[in-house]
Amino acid sequence: MLKLNLGCGYRKYGDDWRHIDRIDAPHIDSHDVTKLPYVDNSVDEIYASHLIAYFDRDEIVPIFQEWFRVLKPDGVLTLSTPDWDFLRTLPMPLIGPLYGKMSDPPIYHKTVYSYHDLYTLLRKAGFIQIERILPYYDDHSSARYDGTLVSLNLIARKYEQRNI
Repeated sequence: MLKLNLGCGYRKYGDDWRHIDRIDAPHIDSHDVTKLPYVDNSVDEIYASHLIAYFDRDEIVPIFQEWFRVLKPDGVLTLSTPDWDFLRTLPMPLIGPLYGKMSDPPIYHKTVYSYHDLYTLLRKAGFIQIERILPYYDDHSSARYDGTLVSLNLIARKYEQRNI
């Protein structure tokens, strides 16, 4: 199985993952999450936790299309990003999830998404089955504020899976 962790930073998920991030670290296999070095329909799973907020909305659909290109027909894209639907309900929004700051030189979040926004953009990129999920990795995707998830966690597929 070919699994990609996009925007992984210094976190290594294991030897069964390919790690792609702009930083230089021993576990990094490639540096560009927007142009993946894989042939069409060759990747089983893509995981991107708190990465897409660093791209603006004009950039994200072509990026999703690139990820769609490399995923196998039964492949899975799992996304996690700060959840605007939740964050906007707070009397004082959480600064970290809204603005983020990573790396040296620093980069900051350019946007935040609601479920509806992200669903629409993923559909525009070609994904068919899109649904909310609970996080299953121990990273930013599972962060909570007063017991509520701060992240919008989704799984997207090229084709709808059917139970036979």
